Amino acid sequence: MTLAWRYLPRTLRLETSFLRIRKKYPSLSGAFCTSVTKLGLHTKPRMPPCDFTPERYQSLAYDRVLEIHQQHLSPILTSYFSEPLLLHQGHLEWLFDYEGNRYLDFFSGIVTVGVGHCHPKVNAVAQKQLGRLWHTSGFFFHPSIHEYAEKLSALLPEPLKVIFFVNSGSEANDLAMLMARAHSNNTDIIAFRGAYHGCSPYTLGLSNIVSFKTKLPSGIGCQSTMCPDVFRGPWGGSHCRDSPVQTIRKCSCAPDCCQAKDQYIEQFKDTLNTSVAKSIAGFFAEPIQGVNGFVQYPKGFLKEAFELVRERGGVCIADEVQTGFGRLGSHFWGFQTHGVLPDIVTMAKGIANGFPMAAVVTTPDIAKSLAKCLLHFSTFGGNPMACAIGSAVLEVIKEENLQENSQEVGTYMLLKFAKLRDEFEIVGDVRGKGLMIGIEMVKDKMSRQPLPREEVNQIHQDCKHMGLIIGRGGIFSQTFRIAPPMCITKPEVDFATEVLRSALIQHMERRAK
Repeated sequence: MTLAWRYLPRTLRLETSFLRIRKKYPSLSGAFCTSVTKLGLHTKPRMPPCDFTPERYQSLAYDRVLEIHQQHLSPILTSYFSEPLLLHQGHLEWLFDYEGNRYLDFFSGIVTVGVGHCHPKVNAVAQKQLGRLWHTSGFFFHPSIHEYAEKLSALLPEPLKVIFFVNSGSEANDLAMLMARAHSNNTDIIAFRGAYHGCSPYTLGLSNIVSFKTKLPSGIGCQSTMCPDVFRGPWGGSHCRDSPVQTIRKCSCAPDCCQAKDQYIEQFKDTLNTSVAKSIAGFFAEPIQGVNGFVQYPKGFLKEAFELVRERGGVCIADEVQTGFGRLGSHFWGFQTHGVLPDIVTMAKGIANGFPMAAVVTTPDIAKSLAKCLLHFSTFGGNPMACAIGSAVLEVIKEENLQENSQEVGTYMLLKFAKLRDEFEIVGDVRGKGLMIGIEMVKDKMSRQPLPREEVNQIHQDCKHMGLIIGRGGIFSQTFRIAPPMCITKPEVDFATEVLRSALIQHMERRAK
């Protein structure tokens, strides 16, 4: 009796809040109403167990960290949240802050920690190499680079067998641009609007998001073309994407035919006919756009675009910085999901689970063209530490069936998130493949106008307070990017889904006030 009376006031508050929302938004679905009465507006989902205990934090005080950051680090605002997270330790899919709070990491350090934070096998290999040999430079051989080159090349189809090791995705794409121009003897390179290929002076020309555009001269010879976004773009339908979840847009296409793809190809042809020279150097494409909110293209688009580029003398570059190493589940490389064979592949991030490493893989002919053009050299590229860690990452992916897990758990998660889209008017689109999923927030499904940044910020913050870390993306920062370590489990997906649902319910309550 005492317990019942203790919870009665809260029950009345929830019922009152629910009725207020229902009155203001009569069009809310029955599923939403069910979720309110089932969850309660402020219920905090129960976090799955974790058998790891972090060390006690004994470093700088939080206020001192903020002070040093303001005085000595870049003034460019990049941290999430009004109170930035001060992280202390990681274990597989879990992160711990300086106060010992635990978070489920669903962003993996910007799609980087593929096999999990501080994976025991990767840690052991790193520690062993650390005690043996750190650095030699490219002037001297060491077995780590040759062992890793053999393992990596075996995962790529012929004739992609020549590897250049560098240190970051920007550096890899920078080198790929140079390769394309050296091999083709042309200058113009095309990339999608919304693309992000790096932040070096060269690659800024390919990164077509306003935050990465500058008044200063950079990226000469780069041209943008329309992104074939079947949710936000002018064309799209219900069969376009290689995903278990399609857009809510309707079309009359048969499952094996896509009119949207044909329309976007016409736009690509228009770029070739009006914006570049008759002969071009190349075309860059992420198999799924990363920074733009995990945007997928219509099936068959890249295959036709690659053919058009090669007709103009250009080479085709697949930017696998975010999509590679099994994350998409069905294939090891994102380009394989499109049924294409690129001339150059760039990779970074997940290649070494967060250790600084990147690579450019190309054909012998293109490699020879670069060699004729200049002496390419990287002091730290392919160093013993990076290559030893890279080899360990490949072994863990295979031994723990992480690509298969990405497929199974990723599909499970996509279908769970699709139910959230059906429940909430402000969830406009759920898309993706494997463990690379975008949730695009809108004012309403009819207009598809982006939800204001301030409202997305509040939902993002609420997820953090409930122990879930997710990323952001999109031209208007309107899309939640979901890309957990590939060791994630279905119970953890269930938790994340309930956190998102609870955050969305809280947001609807704020709107109703």
